[in-house]
This record gives sequence, C-alpha cells and structure tokens, in this order.
Amino acid sequence: MSLAELKAWMQPHLDRVEAVLSAGIQADSPARLGEAMRYAVLDGGKRLRPLLVLATAEAVGDAPQSPAALNAACAIELIHAYSLVHDDMPCMDNDVLRRGKPTVHVQFGEAQALLAGDALQTLAFEMLTSQDGSVPAAVQAACVALLARASGYQGMAGGQAIDLASVGLQLSEDQLRQMHRLKTGALLLCSVQMGVACVPDVAEGVRMALTRFGEALGLAFQVVDDVLDVTADSATLGKTAGKDVAADKPTYVALMGLEPAKAYADALAAEAMQALTDTELDEGRLAALRALTAMVVQRNN
Repeated sequence: MSLAELKAWMQPHLDRVEAVLSAGIQADSPARLGEAMRYAVLDGGKRLRPLLVLATAEAVGDAPQSPAALNAACAIELIHAYSLVHDDMPCMDNDVLRRGKPTVHVQFGEAQALLAGDALQTLAFEMLTSQDGSVPAAVQAACVALLARASGYQGMAGGQAIDLASVGLQLSEDQLRQMHRLKTGALLLCSVQMGVACVPDVAEGVRMALTRFGEALGLAFQVVDDVLDVTADSATLGKTAGKDVAADKPTYVALMGLEPAKAYADALAAEAMQALTDTELDEGRLAALRALTAMVVQRNN
C-alpha cells in the first residue's frame, strides 16, 4: 500500500472516529469540564491506536462500518488522551506542550485537567458498553477486560510508575524493554487485540501471530519516540523535544546510542512484518497494517 493509498484508507476511518468522539463529549458539561475534555481529545494526534483497531478488525474479517470496532477504536483513543493529560501534569512529566498546543493543565488548571482525565477514562468504558444492542455482550466484555488490563497497573499505569521511579537510574535492556512494553506498548498491543476481539471465531494461530505483531509494533513505537526526542525539534514533535534527556530518564538512545537505537527500531518493524506474514491471511487484508507499521517507524513526530 502506497502512502497515497494509506491516506485514502485512513481518511474515512478518521472521519468516523472524530465524529463519534465529538458527539460523545458534550461541551456543555458542568463547569467547563466538557470543554477541557474536548480540548484534550479533538483535532489533534495521529489516531494510531484507533486505526490499528480498525485495520486489525478488517484484517480478520470484520465488515466495514462495524459498531464494535468503531466503539473500541474510540474507547482506546479516550484512554490514550486521558493518559497524556495526566502524564503532562506537574506531578509527573510537567510538560507545557502537547499536540502543538498548551497542555490541558496549562490551559484549564491542574484540578480541571485531573478531572478531565478521570472523565475521559470512564467515558472510554461507557463507549465500549453501548446499550443499543448493536454489539454482542460477549464482545463488549472481552474489550472491557482487554482495555482495563492494558491501561491499569499491569499495563500503562504500571509502566508510568516504573518510568517515574527510574529517573536518574541506569536500567538494563531487559528492564527498559519491560517498562516500555507496559507504558507504551500495552495500549498499542491492546488496539490489535480489541480488533481481533470484535470478530468472532478468529483462528488461534492468527490471534497469536497478531499478538506478536502488536508486541513488536508497540516496542518499535517507543524506540522511535526515544530517537525523535533527541533528533527532532519541538515544532515538529508537537511536544517539548529533549525532555527525556533533560529529566535524565532511561531511554534506548541513552542505553544503546542513536544509531543502534535506529537499527533496533528497524529490526522490531521487521519482526512485526514477519508476524503479519505468519498470520497467513490474504495480503490484501494485511495491507493497512503493513502500511501503519511503516508509518510508525518512518514518522517524524
């Protein structure tokens, strides 16, 4: 799939996701809370996680316009957005720039940012459990379990705790890999797993290969992030460049050096591509996932 073909595939999906997110967050919520939530979610970000949900669901046979996959795609973006709101706060990463604009706590105050993140998190699970009968209860339950595990202490929150506790420390490669598998990789893997969960009766071999794909892609994303922190500027990144170095955080660049880290990202991308081949699914079905993998490694923000 060429870049032009990827963009053509992405655009209708992005439009659908944006429409559901916009409709799901009411601006007239109490005391400007909805305004802060909309500021955190809408009109920004790559939407990689929802695209992975939708591309995976399509790869394993989901019908276009599936409400299950769309709900899951929007739910994981809400979890991602909440995590960024909280991560940027002074008690954690203390950042002032996100997606090219002031962070939520800078724009709305710390208390409102905390509440906005809380509300986005709960809205994600509300979105997964629609009551209109369009999504089977078993699919809803499977997606709720996957997202809860990936975003909690066994996943993203646990990884963030390790990250905060590791400032100024020299981690081994195994320790660094585990931190990033939780902090960043868990939600990316969950995106793939929820895409599979939206389709009944996926063969176990396909499920296992896609799990390996999600694990490799999630780690590759973080390695590229570490590289970009030292090679890109803030305007390109849409967030403050050089923050990891300034905060003395453990990164792949600090551990390996810049060029070996780049090579490791490429190796992980190759591992992800091989896992897609191992699914033995039709290559046409896998085209979007392959293109998204290339986009992750080749991105500049």
